[in-house]
Amino acid sequence: MKNILKKESNQPTGRKKSYVLLIVGLVLLIISIACTVFTYSGYRAGTERPYAYSLTLLFVAVMLTLRGLYSAFIGMEPSQKADVKRLAQAGLLAALCYIGFSVFKLDLTVGTEKTSFHFGNVFCVMAALLLGGYWGGLAGAIGMTVGDLTTTYVTSAPKTFLLKLCIGLIVGLVAHKIFKLSRSHSAKYVTGVTILASACGMGFNIVADPLVGYFYKTYLLGVPQEIAKTLAKLSTLTTFVNAIVAVIAASFFYLALRPALKKAGLFVQVDAEKPTV
Repeated sequence: MKNILKKESNQPTGRKKSYVLLIVGLVLLIISIACTVFTYSGYRAGTERPYAYSLTLLFVAVMLTLRGLYSAFIGMEPSQKADVKRLAQAGLLAALCYIGFSVFKLDLTVGTEKTSFHFGNVFCVMAALLLGGYWGGLAGAIGMTVGDLTTTYVTSAPKTFLLKLCIGLIVGLVAHKIFKLSRSHSAKYVTGVTILASACGMGFNIVADPLVGYFYKTYLLGVPQEIAKTLAKLSTLTTFVNAIVAVIAASFFYLALRPALKKAGLFVQVDAEKPTV
């Protein structure tokens, strides 16, 4: 009875937080749209960075707005305070995503555009395996987007944020929502689910990265279609290789870290916790 009364008393607070998130998302959405329109002429004149920042802010604002709408009107459980342990691990993994992309990469150039072989996806997948789809996806999206914004891939930052977040959500869905990976299972079960979840996330990326990249560069950035097509074909190759590496390496790292984190008391029981905003 006490738990029921406590839950009911917390509902207004949770609903208020959802409305605040929705308002913040809408304000950022208006600002980002205005900035995108304002900086587009500069992008056409050769100034890429402000336009890329505006597009990235626009993507983040859309995500926040959708999250706020979902929480406020579909009746999601009131949010809990973020676990410090999970926040710390998310920050570390975001940094590893940044390093994996910015440092350990090989660029391939097509005209004025680029694609690359890199290790960023390894830590993007590992973050979702360790922290769940939401926090893992955010860690990967933030780390890889910062990598784009601080390198010559600045115009790809909005696309990166969206795709890496989706990778994390897919890996987290398969690993934790469907197969409850963070619970106690046999070694064979854990290994199989880890590889399956990683493969699902990277399978999505193999299809989505070249496809989304083509439409993004053609219709948002104004890249000529022939260059965009060539880049999409080359991106299919690099994305496939990156995916194979990510599935193997992320699975290996997760399976090696899982018992060590449990022993140290740092392992996150993802499916045992309520979702956080």
